[in-house]
Amino acid sequence: MSEEAKFTVEEVESVSAPPRARVDDIEAPAEKLERKRDYLDGFLAAKPEGIAPGQPGGSIYDGVIEALKEIFDPEIPVNIYELGLIYGVEVSDEGSVAITMTLTTPHCPVAESMPGEVELRVGAVPGVRDAEVNLVWDPPWDMAKMSDEAKLELGML
Repeated sequence: MSEEAKFTVEEVESVSAPPRARVDDIEAPAEKLERKRDYLDGFLAAKPEGIAPGQPGGSIYDGVIEALKEIFDPEIPVNIYELGLIYGVEVSDEGSVAITMTLTTPHCPVAESMPGEVELRVGAVPGVRDAEVNLVWDPPWDMAKMSDEAKLELGML
């Protein structure tokens, strides 16, 4: 046996028209073109709570890193931090900063002046009591220590 679908037909006199779009329902052009609020902005800008000023993410430590990024190697148009010449930054609770760094070669023309410049710039960071620069040659610097930003700046990427 086969089942047949049964339909009922209802006849009506007229059908009401669908509602028309209202001008109030659409976005104004200024709203449409305006950048929507980025909810990550506040999250990304927030600093973690409970970090000591001398720890990574702290005010003194970050200030020291920014100061190092303002010092450029005279032969290479890249700052010494991105170049990978800074091996370590230690900030004590009292605000003493010890920087371990190297140079591209022991015969670098700025071998005598660069550590002094680093010491002066870091010493000027708010919250730093004193700065000491330790120049080391082991491990020797090589191009693998450069950041991707430095490699890009030098056309190596």
